[in-house]
Amino acid sequence: MAGQGPAPAERRRRRNADPAAAAGVTVPADGLPFQAPPLPYATRYLQATRVWYRTWTEAPHAAAFISTDWQRLHMLAPLVDGYWRAINEHQVRAAKELLVEIRLSESLLGATHADRLRGRIVIERPKLAPGRPAGAVTDLAARRRRLADGA
Repeated sequence: MAGQGPAPAERRRRRNADPAAAAGVTVPADGLPFQAPPLPYATRYLQATRVWYRTWTEAPHAAAFISTDWQRLHMLAPLVDGYWRAINEHQVRAAKELLVEIRLSESLLGATHADRLRGRIVIERPKLAPGRPAGAVTDLAARRRRLADGA
């Protein structure tokens, strides 16, 4: 049995509008001007954890975060720090267990492209000048170096 219900009609269309479609958020790729809250007890954390937090503060959609979103990131910081400490000590099982919770919580905040699609978060990319190649990979590598040096 291939499926349930009648076979789809050739010209069947959804007649009602998706009420959640308008509930999304659109932000420019360079983000909006806002002041992210500092990471509490930042000096207690490894550099990798501080870089992780800074990456979140510089994400374009972080401009749409409210206090509960930042609270979630602050609650995740000890887990992220524990993950990096477990990795440094080659404790793979402990790192894996922490990564499960980190991945789940980050997903709810729009960590990946698929997460942002589910959350109806749209990041508007700037138009490139004609003949100019997209430098996303180069820019990302430069950003990572800048974050590692400045954290």
